[in-house]
Amino acid sequence: MNKTTITKIGVFTSGGDAPGMNAAIRAVVRSANYYQVESLGINRGYEGMIDGEISKLGTRSVGNIIQRGGTILKCARSDNFRTKEGRAKAIANLRKQGIDGLVAIGGDGTFRGMHELIKDSGIPAICVPGTIDNDISGTDYTIGYDTATNTAVEAIDRIRDTALSHNRLFFIEVMGRHSGYIALNSAIAGGAVAVIIPEEQTTFDELYTLLEQSGKANKKSSLVVVAEGAKLNAMELARMVAERSNYFDIKVTILGHLQRGGSPTYFDRVLASQMGLAAVEGLLRGEKDCMVGTRNGKMVLNAFEDIMNGQVHEIDQEALRLAKILST
Repeated sequence: MNKTTITKIGVFTSGGDAPGMNAAIRAVVRSANYYQVESLGINRGYEGMIDGEISKLGTRSVGNIIQRGGTILKCARSDNFRTKEGRAKAIANLRKQGIDGLVAIGGDGTFRGMHELIKDSGIPAICVPGTIDNDISGTDYTIGYDTATNTAVEAIDRIRDTALSHNRLFFIEVMGRHSGYIALNSAIAGGAVAVIIPEEQTTFDELYTLLEQSGKANKKSSLVVVAEGAKLNAMELARMVAERSNYFDIKVTILGHLQRGGSPTYFDRVLASQMGLAAVEGLLRGEKDCMVGTRNGKMVLNAFEDIMNGQVHEIDQEALRLAKILST
């Protein structure tokens, strides 16, 4: 492999944490070490970059973290980085440390910030998609999505036990912001009677008809999975059903941030490891201003403009069809 003159790679995590971020950090540090390039960790994302919270990372620094959730480098939002002055402080700190390449692990907000930093500084950087939402175009999967979905399915299985015991209707709200990936696939895996996601404009009347059909089929308990970004949230849907019918004993469970925690699945550990290596090797080949992705099992690099120009990671229509057929 033909190497560029990069000698120090800075790595950081930003935005919301996602299971597998530590595995990605580990992969970046150990891949850089393999190519005899120094690694530095930037704590608290862009805010820590502005405050100069930068320290050396060696292979032992990232030992015993691949199985840990969260991120050893911490995450933080940074309004300061949105300003020219804030970015100038960040760039000055990077140059003071001799950092001449960056790997950013996060979501779309992280990527936009990195794009601005590249324009201001010229420092080459590659982004790694770490978000449970799986909502970034240019990659089939993002780091953390598989773990979060498995966590949701485990919770749904437990809720089903109590639903069956008490003949209850449960509305279960899962994370995913404006993306229905976690909701759709956890609904299929959890045997839900319906799934409500932002990408599908399911009306309340359509949902109520499904619930009535389940009742007529003598189904004594039902689960409805709702994405947090859906037009009608779980609490509203439960209230509306209760106003129309007294047949159901209705409960609501909002899974919330427990989906972000916990040990990453094998899939997220391997994906994060592959992406970390691809980011380092991309930088050493002279790539910049792009994002690592996986397409059909292969690592690819996507130009920033291609992934951030309004495109979205569209929901799988075949999965939607499957969910509708199996809910009947």
